[in-house]
Order: sequence, then C-alpha cells, then structure tokens
Amino acid sequence: MRKDYKPSENEQYMNSLHLEYFKQRLLQWRQELQEEINRASTLLKESHSNSGLDLADCASEALYIGLELRTQERCKKLILKIDEALERIRKKAFGYCVITNKPIGLKRLEARPIALFCIDEQEEHEAFEKNHNDES
Repeated sequence: MRKDYKPSENEQYMNSLHLEYFKQRLLQWRQELQEEINRASTLLKESHSNSGLDLADCASEALYIGLELRTQERCKKLILKIDEALERIRKKAFGYCVITNKPIGLKRLEARPIALFCIDEQEEHEAFEKNHNDES
C-alpha cells in the first residue's frame, strides 16, 4: 500500500486496502499510546524517588501523580478499544455498525477509527446515555 493512500468513497467499502489502511492507523495509534504509558511510568518512578519535599511540593507532586495515572488509565482503555477494532479487522467486520451491520462510513472512521456504531445508532446510544445519566 502506498504511504499516501487514503480510502475513497469511489472504492468498494471495506475492501482489502481500506482494511489495511485502518489496521496501520490503529497499530500506529496503539504504539503511540504504549509509548505514552511507558513515559508516564518512567516519570512516576522518578517522582517516587523525590523525598524530602516540603508540604507544598508534596501536594503538587500528588496532583502530578494523579494526572499521570489518569493519563495511563485513559491510554490503557484506548488500547483495549484499538485491540477490539483490530480483531474486527481480522474478522472482516470492521467498519460496520455492531448493532445494525450498516456501514459506519469512511469519514466517521477517519475521525474515530474505533467507532462501533453508524451515526444513527451513535445518536440513539448518546440519547440513551444522557437520559440514563439524567435519572441518576
């Protein structure tokens, strides 16, 4: 596949080039997230070695550690979603809504390659979530 290849609406939807394109995008994204996790882990290890800090420095350090841990957790969750998308590519189910089996669409997948729903189902899902959260 050419490096400058972009899926086109003029091609058959989710042909082998589309699947390979999204596979490479997902693998690249996964690698970047793993590097971020490794970076955060290194920083957290280094921060533990800073003893003898005054109270203000300790509070600042605790805030920093909390941010790094949230970043790590977010990255780990995204990696799980990427792995699921890669599995859908392997099964040739990628690019189709998991509820209706309708095409998700190239533009939507370009913006969010881990998307599970076509736009109609996504809107319905978000409305359900909003209603559920409002009731809590």
